[in-house]
Amino acid sequence: MQHYPEAALYVVATPIGNLSDISLRALHVLELVHAIACEDTRHTQTLLRQYGIDKPLLAVHEHNEAQAAQLVIERLQRGERVAYVSDAGTPAVSDPGARLVAAVRGAGLTILPLPGASSVTTALSVAGISGGSGFVFAGFLPSKAMEREQAVQALQADARAVVILEAPHRMEALARAMAPLGGRLVTVCRELTKQFEEIATVAAQDLSAWLAAGTQRTRGEFALVLHPGEEARAKDDGHRVLQLLLAELPLKTAVKLAADITGAPRNELYEAALQLKKA
Repeated sequence: MQHYPEAALYVVATPIGNLSDISLRALHVLELVHAIACEDTRHTQTLLRQYGIDKPLLAVHEHNEAQAAQLVIERLQRGERVAYVSDAGTPAVSDPGARLVAAVRGAGLTILPLPGASSVTTALSVAGISGGSGFVFAGFLPSKAMEREQAVQALQADARAVVILEAPHRMEALARAMAPLGGRLVTVCRELTKQFEEIATVAAQDLSAWLAAGTQRTRGEFALVLHPGEEARAKDDGHRVLQLLLAELPLKTAVKLAADITGAPRNELYEAALQLKKA
């Protein structure tokens, strides 16, 4: 039986589009708490009306989060239960909430997470990426062109999948910045869980053309999964194989076999082997 203590902040994930994706536990907690802190009171009111919930709302967004956190803490110190929700998905993941959580923890109070909808894991689930190399959550890349291009270049060398979020008015600029990635695949998820949801996997160099192929494609919220690059994946695999071989074989033999098996550059594996031996 789940226990719902008093004097606790409940961090509640809410739907990323389809209101039916709210969890039963989330609805129970939203009914139970004394007040609901939220990113946008109007947006949250729409969700609450859908389920007949009427609670006092506290505006806690990116512009007032530090100050508003103190009001939440005062309520918690009086023994109240307070929920926090962002506009969509899991709070504090590219949304407000992290400073509130840190302030509540700093005050020595209880914080309980309620998992639920997330554009990050939803996009990954339809990208079809196999292997156990994991993924990187990059969130929103910088808005300035040069900084955005530098961020994309940094991601190019990563052997893991990368999840990127983007707003509609910046999507075309992001597509141009990703074009140098060439044939590296990108799964584009537009308006996830909503009426006009669209999901496609294209080469990074073709992303701009895909957007231009439909007038509606630059509308709505985006989650993108940049698939692992073959070169980076080979390098990552090479290092893993190299470690196994070094435990049983001489350095040069281990390097040669690791390069032959994975296709990773031999000179890079040799340098990595020297470092491993030193360690």
